[in-house]
Amino acid sequence: MEKTVTVVGLGLMGGSIAMAIRERTDCAVYGWNRTAAVAQKAFEDGVLDGVANDETLAETDLLIIGLYPEATADYLLEKLPKLKDGCLVVDLVGVKKYLIDRLEEPCREAGIHYIGGHPMAGREFSGYAFASADLYDGASMILVPNASSPLWAVDELDGFFRQLGFGTVVRCSAEQHDRMIAFTSQLAHVVSSAYIKSPEAVRHNGYSAGSYKDLTRVAKLNENMWTELFLLNQGPLVTEIDEIIRHLQEYRDAIAGGREEDLCRLLREGREIKESIG
Repeated sequence: MEKTVTVVGLGLMGGSIAMAIRERTDCAVYGWNRTAAVAQKAFEDGVLDGVANDETLAETDLLIIGLYPEATADYLLEKLPKLKDGCLVVDLVGVKKYLIDRLEEPCREAGIHYIGGHPMAGREFSGYAFASADLYDGASMILVPNASSPLWAVDELDGFFRQLGFGTVVRCSAEQHDRMIAFTSQLAHVVSSAYIKSPEAVRHNGYSAGSYKDLTRVAKLNENMWTELFLLNQGPLVTEIDEIIRHLQEYRDAIAGGREEDLCRLLREGREIKESIG
């Protein structure tokens, strides 16, 4: 795909997308960031062909938005009149039903092809300074079609993201996405944040190894972004929190009651499930 691409939001995710586009495609790349100095730095680094404005936006073939959920919807609704007919739009946001509900019909009416997107990659640091063209190598990209996105547009984005290095592209409904992400991502961040609040955490040096590092890595999160993500997906996330509380209670009761057979069974069940699903 040799087209004009604009990336809005040049943090870890958007910055990495822009870098991958620059290195792995022949597309012209423009970018915008709320902090203008970040976009200017990306231009000076050679990542961007220029800093995006309304003029470049009007020539954009593919618009990629990497802002917080509400800001993503607000930005696109504001800029819809400036986009050319048939422009493809994809976001990088970790909740989908909220965005589909706000954007599907306005985009369809405007002749804009919006596809929900969610790259399943990241790290515990944020910002353009930590962006990398290889962040998404081998990762999964989730695409969420809707009434504003014809099949050819979804197919085109599928090929585009594979060209950037993604190893898998998954297509699903907004409801399926939000239900699965509540389990695979959001719950993990809640558990990590709760776990690190043990009063023993401050004394972990000399007593911790891989399991501690694995479980606490994502506690170092952006609390503003994750608060918004959690509250916009509260139904599926609360369901998962209730489920893990139920299982923790089973372990707690077996240990407190000295019930060796029950505890062994619970641990065996967990091991067998992990072995069966990978």
